[in-house]
Amino acid sequence: MGILNTTPDSFSDGSQLGQADAGHFRIDLDKVLRRAETMHAEGAAILDVGGESTRPGAEPVSTDEELARVIPVIEVLRKNLDVCVSVDSSSPTVMTEAIKAGADIVNDVRALTKEGALQVLADSQAAICLMHMQGQPQTMQKDFQYGDVLAEVRDFLSARVAVCRAAGIAQDRLIIDPGFGFGKSPEHNFRLLKLLQDFTTLGMPILVGISRKSMIGAATGRPVDERVTGSVAAATLALANGASIIRSHDVAATMDAIRVHCAYKNA
Repeated sequence: MGILNTTPDSFSDGSQLGQADAGHFRIDLDKVLRRAETMHAEGAAILDVGGESTRPGAEPVSTDEELARVIPVIEVLRKNLDVCVSVDSSSPTVMTEAIKAGADIVNDVRALTKEGALQVLADSQAAICLMHMQGQPQTMQKDFQYGDVLAEVRDFLSARVAVCRAAGIAQDRLIIDPGFGFGKSPEHNFRLLKLLQDFTTLGMPILVGISRKSMIGAATGRPVDERVTGSVAAATLALANGASIIRSHDVAATMDAIRVHCAYKNA
């Protein structure tokens, strides 16, 4: 899964896909398409489009602003590339419009807990990724507590899966994500990575988003733009421990790791 951040304040690279227009951030669709084409050529089977930054401390954006950032991108991807498109959003309105525009997956860091979100997915055929987050992006890295991080994250995801199933969403449409970096310390994150295999008991594909995150910086001491090697190492560990989808900024390097993992597994 290649990452297409369409936000000016992404912790990594979102600002590279737009430009300031009279002080207002505007998406450059030519830049987006070039980036998408490159990632697809490098091996990305899914492109994940996000218009609201969920980095630690990020401020929320209006629904209108989020729509303006993501819908034109989904439309241009659908028109020009034969690729699975994911929308990274918690807004029921954005989900609805994104699915209409051609999104195949809704990737929700809030696991369909916003009012109306569950019904949007129940009324569609889109797949959904349910992620664990303790708190909200504005404060999630300032105040978090766990007794047993593995058990609490697993129990939350299991409960959200049950809610989806009760709403009529088939299990084969569901993906789970432990939420690395979302209300968790580096120690919590690496504990979840080490015990990722435990989530396979839930019976759904596991998505892992570790790319360039602070847990990689904590382990390596490197800034965001120097975390490719550490991110690929973490992705390889995730694959060995049961991950099905790797969400990454650096598709070519990550695909090399995936290919080596597959060759080793199939030897």
